[in-house]
Amino acid sequence: MEIASDKAHQAFDVVIVGSGPAGAAYARVLHEEAPHLRVLMVEAGPLLSEQPGLHVKNLTDPAARTAAQLASQGPMTSLNPETPTPGPGRPGTFLLRPDALAPLAGMPAAAMSSNVGGMGAHWTCACPRPGESERIAFLDDGTLDSALSEAERLLSVTALAFEGAPFSAKVRQRLAGEFPRTGSAAIKSMPLAVQKLPDGTITWSGTDVVLGPLAGPATRGDRFELRDRTLCRRVLIDDGRVTGVELKNLTTGTEYTISAPVVVVAADALRTPQVLFASGIRLRALGRYLNDQPQVVSAVRLPINTVEDKDGDAVVGAARHSGVSWVPYTDHEPFHGQVMQLDASPIPLADDDPVVPGSIIGLGWFCATETVEENRVEFDEDALDHYGMPGMSIQYSLTWKDLRVIDQAKEAVTRAGKALGTFLDDRPPFLLPAGSSLHYQGSVRMGQYDDGRSVCGPDSQVWGTDGLYVAGNGVIPTSTACNPTLTSVGLAVLGARAISHRLS
Repeated sequence: MEIASDKAHQAFDVVIVGSGPAGAAYARVLHEEAPHLRVLMVEAGPLLSEQPGLHVKNLTDPAARTAAQLASQGPMTSLNPETPTPGPGRPGTFLLRPDALAPLAGMPAAAMSSNVGGMGAHWTCACPRPGESERIAFLDDGTLDSALSEAERLLSVTALAFEGAPFSAKVRQRLAGEFPRTGSAAIKSMPLAVQKLPDGTITWSGTDVVLGPLAGPATRGDRFELRDRTLCRRVLIDDGRVTGVELKNLTTGTEYTISAPVVVVAADALRTPQVLFASGIRLRALGRYLNDQPQVVSAVRLPINTVEDKDGDAVVGAARHSGVSWVPYTDHEPFHGQVMQLDASPIPLADDDPVVPGSIIGLGWFCATETVEENRVEFDEDALDHYGMPGMSIQYSLTWKDLRVIDQAKEAVTRAGKALGTFLDDRPPFLLPAGSSLHYQGSVRMGQYDDGRSVCGPDSQVWGTDGLYVAGNGVIPTSTACNPTLTSVGLAVLGARAISHRLS
């Protein structure tokens, strides 16, 4: 993308910091509801393809896909491209602390992406709705459900894309026998942010889908502008009111300011509080209540008689192999399960052991944890990171209640695996290092009142700072186990509507 010239004192109506799903939702809703507004979106990372925010799975050339993933791995990649520091098992991410994966304490697997589209260019696209106590109690059901429905529209969510995958019906039938549920908690296909093409192939929703017409060159540069490789150093605030942002062009090194009465910081759950801290925001809850979702995993193989039965021809294309089923969260069993039928075994099998696509099942259970104020990301102005921003460190530990839920999840994964088939190895279900979920929440949490336990109100505006809004998974205040993207995009819809009403 062509880098915009560094013109001091440019003016916009809204500046959005970050180009992930939540930031893109703000841009799209403002475009639809207040098209007269001039909106600037800035992203510290690079553009990965000609289509801003394209999901890397949609890049058909393996070399282009690998290049896009490497380009997303943050400033360390550009400083030393021979030794990038990818995240744990997720291409396109980089570790907050490359030297911290070994320790079990803290959050050693905490990782981020730095690119146009943010983690929305790399995510699994799972979009379950929150259930029971995962929901935000001070938002009435009608408001929250309407926002979630709008988020499903923006993300192009469907539960039908892999309906024809082989063995998927039997997988859900066996799971339902082990987890007898009714209503919204019943075993079902996972809602996914994907689009199924007429030939049966699948395209995955990146933030280009959320941006919609704003991702096209005909729209960009008119009322909406996206600048990549542009760091927001701080939000400018005068007497409790936002006046603009201080930016840095990471290609030229030039620093400049932009005037705007409204700024939305949507830089992810770690870098959003970092930007606020660098801007002088010192709310007690800033960076606190940091919430990960401990992840218990295993893998099984369907029985040979099930595989040989085939039960009819599968739909052509990507849906032939990849069924995704969902074990929803309940307060009684405070975790949720993703059951993924894989094209190949995650564990190498014997050369003479052919793998039938869809017959290897990955089991991933995400656990809800207590929201604890002491779990936090801290910032140090005397120890700057590679962007020159206040350095981050994470203080994080599990409570005894969390450990009990993790044990419940291990037992549930064992039950699910036995119901489905045979475990691939002798290792029991195991817990991944803290941070592996990439589902960090709570660091700029929403609250009903300004009581010191939240950073923003129900409209996502930061307490005590007029015109400053926050977005992303960090806004979610509840203890959740479900994938958070749909909820954070829904909350972004509410915030964008508040801005639209404000500036109209």
